[in-house]
Amino acid sequence: MPEKTAKTAAKAAAAKTPAAKVAPKAPVAKPVAAPKPAAPKAAAAPVAPKAAAPRPEEKKVVTQRQGFKANEFVVYPAHGVGQIMAIEEQEIAGAKLELFVISFMKDKMTLRVPTAKVANVGMRKLSDPALVKKALETLKGRARVKRTMWSRRAQEYEAKINSGDIVAIAEVVRDLYRSESQPEQSYSERQLYEAALDRLSREIAVVQHSTETEAVKEIEAQLAKSPRRGAKAETAEGDAEGDADGEDLDSDGDDATVEDEAA
Repeated sequence: MPEKTAKTAAKAAAAKTPAAKVAPKAPVAKPVAAPKPAAPKAAAAPVAPKAAAPRPEEKKVVTQRQGFKANEFVVYPAHGVGQIMAIEEQEIAGAKLELFVISFMKDKMTLRVPTAKVANVGMRKLSDPALVKKALETLKGRARVKRTMWSRRAQEYEAKINSGDIVAIAEVVRDLYRSESQPEQSYSERQLYEAALDRLSREIAVVQHSTETEAVKEIEAQLAKSPRRGAKAETAEGDAEGDADGEDLDSDGDDATVEDEAA
């Protein structure tokens, strides 16, 4: 009996003892699919190196052409003494053209003349002192007035003024000069005289490095030495015959002045 009791107690104790914990099963690793080999990329085309941006061409500053220099004073026949401010290049109708930029300060006008055409337009350098002296000597001579109608003489005077020849311009000043003792000039005569006097005094002033006022005084001093002319009947007759023509010339002269101012 005692043995059965001991066995029964042992079984009861064993039944009450909790079953031993079962160790958790290790997770079964799933087979991982091997990565598919990537398709070979097409070889990239070689990139051409970028061309360097062209540098803007530096414009060469031209200071001399056809024997004329920048900042030099010159004589342009139709407008008198001017100064070359620059020698520039412009593209006109697809062609490159070099131009003299000439400033006429007194007239407030700028003129552009192709460098290749200076000979055709008659542009020249200033007269040398010897030629200026000859022009001043011309003023002391006797006036030479042709026995022709005023309209024809006026055309000849105007042609001389626009010739750019300093001696020819001095001849116009001499022939149209009137002293206080002589008859007054007509309007057209006065216009031509003042135009010739202006051209002559400007060039003399620049050559002698003086003012225009001083140049005019020197011109008038030379004119005062010329033989005085009395009033001639033939001159009066020529002026009377050319009154109508003189009026036409005046209107033409006014138009030219307006065009110059507009330019």
